[in-house]
Amino acid sequence: MRIMTTLPMDDLKKAGPAAREIEAAGYDGVMTMENAHHPFLPLAVAALETERVELLTAVAIAFPRSPMVCANASWDLQVASGGRFVLGLGPQIRAHNVRRFSVPWSAPAARMREYVESLRAIWRAWRNGEKLDYQGEHYRFSLMTPAFTPPSGGQPMAPVTIAAVGPGMLKVAGSRCDGVRLHPFCTSRYFEEFCLPRLVEGFGENGITREQFEITGGGYVVTGRDEEAIRRGMDEVKVRLGFYGSTPDYWPVLEMHGYGDLGRKLRQMTREGKWGELAGEIPDDLVRLFAAVGVHADIKDAIGARFGNGVDTLYAGMLPTADRDLPPDLIRDIQTIPVAFEGFVER
Repeated sequence: MRIMTTLPMDDLKKAGPAAREIEAAGYDGVMTMENAHHPFLPLAVAALETERVELLTAVAIAFPRSPMVCANASWDLQVASGGRFVLGLGPQIRAHNVRRFSVPWSAPAARMREYVESLRAIWRAWRNGEKLDYQGEHYRFSLMTPAFTPPSGGQPMAPVTIAAVGPGMLKVAGSRCDGVRLHPFCTSRYFEEFCLPRLVEGFGENGITREQFEITGGGYVVTGRDEEAIRRGMDEVKVRLGFYGSTPDYWPVLEMHGYGDLGRKLRQMTREGKWGELAGEIPDDLVRLFAAVGVHADIKDAIGARFGNGVDTLYAGMLPTADRDLPPDLIRDIQTIPVAFEGFVER
């Protein structure tokens, strides 16, 4: 099993030293998220400061960027890192696209499929000299002159992975991508019964095997040196679950486990402005459905039990304290957990 952790994003001066420390600790990769800061810039710093770790966006928001703009940034990161970059894309919800980024909204799964296809068409034009001619409903690319073509050393194209929650996006991931980034609001049962069948349905279309497709995320890791740290981590997960659980898009996960009424209660609380009280409604049993929980001595077995049904790669650094600064020997132990993923096609 591979394990990734987050790179500081609030100040680019922190990215280089942090990336070196992460690599020295034995993590498999560093990741960025598109929240309050740009997802590509810290990875550019990390690319120049490291030699081994993978660099990934988890995730960059796709639709506010033209695939051409995203192709340029990804190409340069792939060159700078010597082929260690992995592009993770996410659609974001309608409200953020329309009201935060001011871009039109359309059916996201169909649009993401074209986004990934056109990205690769652009990269093939740059790498192989193919004529650029992608014609879709949402994206059309047919102009690429020598002055705007970056030089190619024949490097592999960056793997493309996408965040997926609903059935349409999960099928796009399986049929057009190199991997999927599962939402943390996911349980083992939801993954097995809802997510995995739709991913497998798409595999027949993309010509890759399960061993070449990476499944990442799908929950939390709560660990620490003692029970006090575990209690603190459980509370941190409750904050996240209360927030996500108040959104109707995530209620199918709660419904599957008999917590549908909780989702509706959380929704009503947000309407009443009781955001600070959401976490108090989340029971410990629900946290354990979403997270692997245990002190350092026990967490490997807990991870195997919680994620061993198909997840290849875990995120760390997603919580304020509970999954950060894992000891190097613990990282090595987690990496011995067997998984299906063997490597990306292009590598």
